[in-house]
Amino acid sequence: MWKFMKLYALEIYTVIAMLLITLVAMFMDGLTVIQQFAVWVSFLCILHEWEEGRYPGGFLDLIQKNVLQIELEKETKLGSRLITAVFIFVMTLVPFFFGDQIPMFPVAMATFCIFEGIVHVVGIKIFKLPKPYTPGLVTAEIELVTGICLITYIAVNHLGAWYDYTFGPFVFLFCFVCMQRSLVASIGGKMSYKDILSNVRKRIAGK
Repeated sequence: MWKFMKLYALEIYTVIAMLLITLVAMFMDGLTVIQQFAVWVSFLCILHEWEEGRYPGGFLDLIQKNVLQIELEKETKLGSRLITAVFIFVMTLVPFFFGDQIPMFPVAMATFCIFEGIVHVVGIKIFKLPKPYTPGLVTAEIELVTGICLITYIAVNHLGAWYDYTFGPFVFLFCFVCMQRSLVASIGGKMSYKDILSNVRKRIAGK
């Protein structure tokens, strides 16, 4: 069962996420704007995962070659999407249920969207790609626009206080680091998180 889940992690994530979106559409009326954003980001993340991992796919291969710099088994690479799925669910479900009461959660979701858009653009230079495209770039830029729109909506409507804008990004960063550390642990101790950060700095510096 565990091997099946790792091999088909993306498909499992897609089914669960689409089921949740469908249930929301069928049984929940009068969604708030924050909840609508959360549903839209959930759908975008499904598209992004497929563009990044399958069609055309290859972003994990870029990470493996340029950041990890070690060879990973197919099962390990595919299984990493399970950890990513948990992270995405946290980033979208928590704002959906609690975002209107605690604005820092949708701020964290918006930060996540903006981060995705920036990473995929920066990746073109870091990975020295011949074409101005990284797998997942198109949907990542839609996420970036969505994140900016969400922050703008919260600010214009005075829904958040200063601490929401301050700590929201830290909520995202904390969850992101937890995800990254879990991903590192999933490769069986072949690298440490410190090694990965060092490789990223080297790639940014062009070494």
